[in-house]
Amino acid sequence: MKLDLSFKVEKKMLEALGLAAQAVGQNTEKAGHIGTHFDVMNKAFPIESIITKGKIFDISHITDIEVKVADLDLSEVQQKDFVIFHSGILKKHGYGTKEYFSTYIELSDELVDYLIGKQVSFIGVDMGGAKGPENHLRIDQYCADKGVFIIENLDNLDLLLEEGKDKSFIVYTFPVNMHGFTGLPCRVVAEI
Repeated sequence: MKLDLSFKVEKKMLEALGLAAQAVGQNTEKAGHIGTHFDVMNKAFPIESIITKGKIFDISHITDIEVKVADLDLSEVQQKDFVIFHSGILKKHGYGTKEYFSTYIELSDELVDYLIGKQVSFIGVDMGGAKGPENHLRIDQYCADKGVFIIENLDNLDLLLEEGKDKSFIVYTFPVNMHGFTGLPCRVVAEI
């Protein structure tokens, strides 16, 4: 079974954000940050990371503002894994809404450091970022400097959680072949 985890970007969404074909000029940089994407933060995507093993964790029940290592059983996380966190925020608020971009269940620095220490390839979330706006760029750059990319705005994580929580699955990540942008849109597909 294959499950598309990429948020489907509709043309009307791009038009609403001023990114239609006639408005490309000054808004070109924004195009890399629409829908499912990762912030490249001056780093290159390693082609060998196209295929990874995936692990998904449900954090939707966590009421604290930050998810800590003690909140999850991370014992099976391995080197090069794509670690995915289901918050339910995208499904609850809808992509692009004010509520969506202002609601976070933040991953603690401790959790991020733990995952970096495990040498994972990706950290994925169904939110606008792994942290709120004030720490968004900091954590993206920190992870990129350590060879880990955070993929934002993943979709269908409720289905992946239902089908793949206790199963082994593969994740295929295909970023658009663009260079010089701060964000790269990507297609992410899980195979269970």
